[in-house]
Amino acid sequence: MGGATCPHLKQYAHLNPPRPSESVYREDCTRCFDSADDEAGLDVCLHCFNGGCAGERVHGQQHAKQFDHPLAVRIQRSRKRKSRDDHEPPEKMKKLEIKAETDAERYDTKTELHCFECGVHGLSDAGQLDQVVQGVLKANTFAQQEEVKAWELELQPCDHTIFMEQEPAREIPSGALSRCNDCELNENLWLCLTCGNLGCGRRQFGGSGGNNHGVDHTTSSGHAVAVKLGSLTADGNADIYCYQCDEERTDPKLVAHLANWGIDIASRVKTEKSLAEQQLEQNLHFDFAMTDADGRQLRPLFGPGLTGLKNLGNSCYLASVLQALFSMPEFEQRYLRHDEPSSLPQKPAEDLEIQLRKLADGLLTGRYSKPDTDVMASGDVDDIPHQRGLAPAMLKHLIGRGHAEFASMRQQDSFELLLHILKLISRSQQSSSGTYSNINDPVDAFRFVMEQKLTCLACKKVRYRQDEMENLSVAVPIRRKAAAKSPGGDEIMTTPSAQDAKIESEFESVTLEQCLDDYTAPELVELTCSSCEHKSFSKQSLFKSFPTILAINARRFEIVNWVPTKQDVPVIVGDNSLDLDRYRCKGKIEGEEELPDDGSAGAEQQNTAFVPNESGLEMLMSMGFPRVRCEKALHATGNADTEMAAAWLFEHMEDPDIDTPLQLSSSSGGAQSSSAGGAAATVVDPDSIEALGNMGFSAPQARQALKETGGDMERAVDWLFSHPDAVGDFDDDAMTISNETAADSTVAPTSAASTIGGEPTDTASANFQLKSIVCHKGASIHAGHYVAFVRKENLPSQPTPQQQLNTSSSTIATSANATTAGSAGTEWVLYNDEKVALGGDVEEMKKFAYIYFLRRV
Repeated sequence: MGGATCPHLKQYAHLNPPRPSESVYREDCTRCFDSADDEAGLDVCLHCFNGGCAGERVHGQQHAKQFDHPLAVRIQRSRKRKSRDDHEPPEKMKKLEIKAETDAERYDTKTELHCFECGVHGLSDAGQLDQVVQGVLKANTFAQQEEVKAWELELQPCDHTIFMEQEPAREIPSGALSRCNDCELNENLWLCLTCGNLGCGRRQFGGSGGNNHGVDHTTSSGHAVAVKLGSLTADGNADIYCYQCDEERTDPKLVAHLANWGIDIASRVKTEKSLAEQQLEQNLHFDFAMTDADGRQLRPLFGPGLTGLKNLGNSCYLASVLQALFSMPEFEQRYLRHDEPSSLPQKPAEDLEIQLRKLADGLLTGRYSKPDTDVMASGDVDDIPHQRGLAPAMLKHLIGRGHAEFASMRQQDSFELLLHILKLISRSQQSSSGTYSNINDPVDAFRFVMEQKLTCLACKKVRYRQDEMENLSVAVPIRRKAAAKSPGGDEIMTTPSAQDAKIESEFESVTLEQCLDDYTAPELVELTCSSCEHKSFSKQSLFKSFPTILAINARRFEIVNWVPTKQDVPVIVGDNSLDLDRYRCKGKIEGEEELPDDGSAGAEQQNTAFVPNESGLEMLMSMGFPRVRCEKALHATGNADTEMAAAWLFEHMEDPDIDTPLQLSSSSGGAQSSSAGGAAATVVDPDSIEALGNMGFSAPQARQALKETGGDMERAVDWLFSHPDAVGDFDDDAMTISNETAADSTVAPTSAASTIGGEPTDTASANFQLKSIVCHKGASIHAGHYVAFVRKENLPSQPTPQQQLNTSSSTIATSANATTAGSAGTEWVLYNDEKVALGGDVEEMKKFAYIYFLRRV
């Protein structure tokens, strides 16, 4: 550094280096994606360690002026060049065998201490401030710090491992531990900790072969906990699996439990990969093909709206959903804003509004959409580097904060994430409206109203109710193709080979309309009629209004060996307009008589009248679930579909009230916990309902949450986020949609005068067209890989491959004179983490998408 000085060096000589618990933002700006790798560099505040860009946006200077933090260190670094052969693309984080490559090995770094207030650069300080600068350079970055915290979310024991009762002790000879008790397999062996049976693993499970004998033993015996012998280590680590929880667990008494069978863990040597290692390896190898039908590399795309997102460690589920959302004009209009608030928070990295704006700027402007010049191209015009991609670590932290799953580094369900993000955005609207002008909730574009009609099959009286929704989750009919026949007409016997498994996994295709037909079809439910006491009803749900964007989750799961297994059932969705008008409700039919108000004694009878489906209850209980949980699952899923009830159970295992007996509210028939005591009688403050409505929750959901929490707003919000499937409390005044909510909605508003069963108010055409999809490869939503495909109109002009090779990276994305390789029509664009490319196998992937986004046209 130079020899310049200023009075602030002495004034702030007391500043200390960052503590291990403090976040240091020394990689990218907290308000945009300009970084220390840019030519101008990044200014890191020595007072609070905020990172601000030093380029044309001068966010570092703005921070210093607003908070009177004059001293900063400017960091400018350049990546040491790698040839194409040496380059390793960004890979998903590995918890095991993490490579500790230092910044010195990866970058050439230059630093300069300066004072914003005095305008002096090249300050020289050999005292405490130099230690502060060195502390900034050595500290974990914010992203690294959050990754460490996420990996520390360890597996937990369960009741089945803690309270497991073993059979009388005996020593199992070492020779008997070398192969499965039921076949000749000698790897992927699981020891039942209850009785000592040794069985092979699931067939083609986790990348290892097996004949299901371990699972078969669990099914026949009911013994829940097993340990993978090959994963045992002398320090006490091992794979423990609880089949009843269907989760990997820990066993606090593993040493004693193994000693019961004469196994000394201190002498064990690990011989096989653990489940975590297998899953990480599987995730690393899952990759959507970046080649076309002729085997040529897909052409990388660059420009506005064509920016990739770097994988932050199994974060493809997050990247795919964000790409789909920010391709929508509602999100662009809401978050791609350049008006600044009068007062910024001191910690912009912890402000959801700012981080969403930062993401919109990064994804949509094209500012960062350029080839990764740290990778030297080979010279082949078909071998152009993809982008480096943006790393939304700050946004990922905010989305996952306080959430047990999304705060981890594990793969997650992209549809659950979508629901969570939409809730967070609606919740943030209230605070943002006081800071920013002309705030519109982009989630309004997703909102619509479904009308449910209950008809007593005896007296024909009806009851209507309306639910405000933001998505549909539809079951995909699973129909296997007919078994292959021999020339003589006999069914061909199969063996558990990979080819046979492939044949067995082929299913009949269905159309999206067929899925919606099933969703909206009348179904039989068991309820007690408050008029005639008959117990059979017909229930049907139809659209009362349609959204601007219809998000549909296609559920392709069936229960196989107690485990919800994803099946590759093709769903056919065309690019042409889809008319959903036939799913529109007709309103109350003349002459229909409504059921009496449940406020009478008939309601009390209905409270206790739910009778679970006997066959379904028996089947669920045979899987090991307690009766209370089975009744709740059947009630929550319509009391008809056992597989859907089982899936509900697996999704709600961690609900704090899962073992609380079912108690029905007098108005809705919805399940409430008895622990709420007099919650049903709680007088709910209308202002609280309105406030929760402004956060995006429907009035019935808000009412139920407030009753469950005694009217406490803060607890009600927490309750709503932990009960995303709550049906709501439909009091008399809950039968209409809030005027205030509807007024700002893109959905045709339902006025207060529109009663349940009234004429539909949304009468416009209901034509929808597929605009984007989130796709998944893998047997489980918690493993594999997610990508997004987005339908784009009039792609930006693209440089030819030769121009990409010869043009500087700073002008690639904005070159106005580039030869177009794009199209003036409609194209599908693949977003595969940091890779953005034209086309891909979209027609095939549309058949297996996990989330479909359709837009009203």
